[in-house]
Amino acid sequence: MSMRCFKLSARGVAAPAFSSAATPVARPRRFTGASGIRRAALSAVVALFLPVPLLSVAQTADKWPSRPITYVVPFTPGGSTDVIGRVIAQKLGEALGQPVIVDNRPGAAGAVGAAFVAKAKPDGYTLFGGTISTHAINASLYKSLPYDPVKDFDPISLVAFLPNVLIVDPNLGVNSVAELIALLKKDPSRRTFASSGAGTSTHLAGEMLGDMIGVKLTHIPYKGTPPAMLDVSSGQVTFMFDQITAALPLVQGGKLKLLAVTSAKRMALAPELPTMQEAGVKGFEMASWQAVYAPKGLPAPIAQRLSAEINKILLTPEVKDKLSNQLGMEVVAGSPAQLAALMQKEIPRWSELVRKSGARAD
Repeated sequence: MSMRCFKLSARGVAAPAFSSAATPVARPRRFTGASGIRRAALSAVVALFLPVPLLSVAQTADKWPSRPITYVVPFTPGGSTDVIGRVIAQKLGEALGQPVIVDNRPGAAGAVGAAFVAKAKPDGYTLFGGTISTHAINASLYKSLPYDPVKDFDPISLVAFLPNVLIVDPNLGVNSVAELIALLKKDPSRRTFASSGAGTSTHLAGEMLGDMIGVKLTHIPYKGTPPAMLDVSSGQVTFMFDQITAALPLVQGGKLKLLAVTSAKRMALAPELPTMQEAGVKGFEMASWQAVYAPKGLPAPIAQRLSAEINKILLTPEVKDKLSNQLGMEVVAGSPAQLAALMQKEIPRWSELVRKSGARAD
């Protein structure tokens, strides 16, 4: 996806060039009578509507921002997207000299917030905390999506990757991924998995596992992570995938057990936890990702400044430590081009899985 660029000459709209040798000097024309007066009046009216020199995009960027910026988070407060949004908003506000206000607009795996931003004016005063759900999975999971993840947004910055972990009830009687798979194949009554909501990466991770082991699983969506984990810990649902930071308190309390991580390599936050591939599910690799977008048509100078400032924020030791060591994220701080390339790869990937699994969210 290419960023839109606008170029105007330093002088605005150029006037046509004339050759003094080829163009005679016209003498003033006298208006006489009623027809002459009408022509003169018409000329005066037309003059009022002549275009003024266009303001260059560079000049617009110089005056931006002159008021607060809204950063839309399409999920409820407290989740990883919200945490990232608030970290970026605070630091970005300090860098730009204007407040950046977080606006939570949850619903439909982020589609509600995404649709709101897609219709916003592309002037640099509305930003969006996008995810793998809003800008990859939703494109195929919903029959009627109120926005287009490619056509309605300009990519600003790739922020971080966040793997999920495979979670079960300690009383389930399984201690490895292989034992869980054996149970799912043997006992149809245990073929259930929970997620934090239809269309999330936690949903599609479960669908991926079922597809790879050749077992049809029943997806049970919840309105958020806490109630889903509660039912897994009580044995009402067999397993789920979710973020390690959400599961750790229950794991430490002996109410949940971690079996594996979904990323290609082990995570620093739990180095003893094997990857799904190490645990025997060859080819199983996925990680949710977080990114920043703006409505389509954002002037290039503003987009470039936003990307530079956000990347600078993400690479500060304070922010990198919070996101990496405390939340288990892999901070990447990617460019608009890198984010666009990621989407080009991820959208068809999840579309194929949705097609094979038959998963729907509406």
